[in-house]
Amino acid sequence: MKIAVLGTGAGARAHIAKLAALGHDVHVGTRDPQATLARTGPDMMGTPPFKEFLAERPGICLHTFGDAAAQGELVINGIDGRNAVATLTAIADQLAGKTLVDYAVPFIYQHDTEHPWPTPWGVMPKLDPCDTDSLGEQIQRALPRTKVVKSFVTQEQDTVVNPQAIGGGDHTMFVAGEDADAKQQATDLLKSYGWTDILDLGPLVCARGMEMYAHMHSAIGFGLGQHFGGHFGIKVVR
Repeated sequence: MKIAVLGTGAGARAHIAKLAALGHDVHVGTRDPQATLARTGPDMMGTPPFKEFLAERPGICLHTFGDAAAQGELVINGIDGRNAVATLTAIADQLAGKTLVDYAVPFIYQHDTEHPWPTPWGVMPKLDPCDTDSLGEQIQRALPRTKVVKSFVTQEQDTVVNPQAIGGGDHTMFVAGEDADAKQQATDLLKSYGWTDILDLGPLVCARGMEMYAHMHSAIGFGLGQHFGGHFGIKVVR
């Protein structure tokens, strides 16, 4: 299958590498391909230059966001939460009629707050939107011709593509969205990654809960002594 991954950060790279290993035709989207390939230093999260990653994986194509979306039969959104709506809205025509699996978190970094949450890597970012809306819903409203599914967001992406790395894979992944066929596409992809416990939460409004879980995910990681990322899973026991 032709699958587009929008973004070149560490999370997107986990999907790119896994999808290529599974035999998919992977098309990667970035704002400016030439600028992305010209970078020689790590990004703000310490991720090495994308050029090095790409050189080890011949056959993966790097495009603009719009061109990658046009190629994909299924699209995965790894664009940072603050820029996701504007960037995706600009390529609405290329996304029309397609399933878009969104795992972005609406984090606002370097914000002012009266009661900051200190972390090993600075002040915890705040979520915006939160409670009464979600980034997943905002994306769906901006892209009425696209079938948005919220998923992958409750785990580190390295774990999403390799669930067996935690507890032999015995933990739970979630999907939410308005279109049953689109959720099935996301579920099928998760199964190909190795997930066996996938819980459909229902409509896209449930993206609010998934996105707000990001802070709990960080708190659990800190409690486990894992200051960057989180090497653990969550299991819904029925």
